[in-house]
Amino acid sequence: MKIGLCTSVENALIAHNAGFDYVEENVQGLLIPEQPEEAFTPKLNAVRNAPLPIHAACAFLPAALKCVGPDVDEARLLRYAGTAFRRASEAGIRFIVFGSGGARQIPDGFSAAKAREQFVSYLKKIAPLAKVRDVNLVIECLNKKECNFLNRLAEGEAIVEEVNHPNVQLLADIYHMRVEGESAVEIVKYGKLIRHVHVAELEGRQAPGTSGEDFSLFLRALKEINYQGAISFECGWKNLSQQATGSLRSFREQLRQAGLA
Repeated sequence: MKIGLCTSVENALIAHNAGFDYVEENVQGLLIPEQPEEAFTPKLNAVRNAPLPIHAACAFLPAALKCVGPDVDEARLLRYAGTAFRRASEAGIRFIVFGSGGARQIPDGFSAAKAREQFVSYLKKIAPLAKVRDVNLVIECLNKKECNFLNRLAEGEAIVEEVNHPNVQLLADIYHMRVEGESAVEIVKYGKLIRHVHVAELEGRQAPGTSGEDFSLFLRALKEINYQGAISFECGWKNLSQQATGSLRSFREQLRQAGLA
């Protein structure tokens, strides 16, 4: 089971020394899809010189680039995705995480049905762009405190099924699931679509091991579906360099006990 760290490429050496397998970067910060090639070149060089691969990138769309609602700029959204996927491919990134709560927040008074229609339409249009670049887009369901659209795995599963494209799949974020009160059974139920996983402790969205929270039910669910993907720590740190090794060791022990090590 490969375990990664959501952080910048500048912290790849810390992640490497702590024993992580990869880094999960940020689309907006690393791939800068709306900036010129000369701005991306030094970032690409940093990726190529990093001691760990950049396996995934989260934070797909900036909050100001709306994909639902009355202010959707479809041409800009398609340009953004095309550039993001191309640069992801150049950087060796295989997974793009589509959380982007600000971009997909349904405005007050706007039809939820229309917003869902817009979201599905956008995914259907960018899925072929992702396929050309061998990039997988994974939909992240966010808790209601962060976004009012797509909060539970069942809702994400319905979107993925409707898009019906192999390069659009589902992410299971254990933190968001626990905030929403979702049980580990949901992972088993929708396991055939889950291609990536995020984890953090429920208390303060801290790193695994900080408060000693037990993830065993969720890890056993991943074992039950024969999950073959990776798990990224998406959490806050008081001091990354001091905490990373112990946090990873603690989580790997839980993986071992769940039969995933």
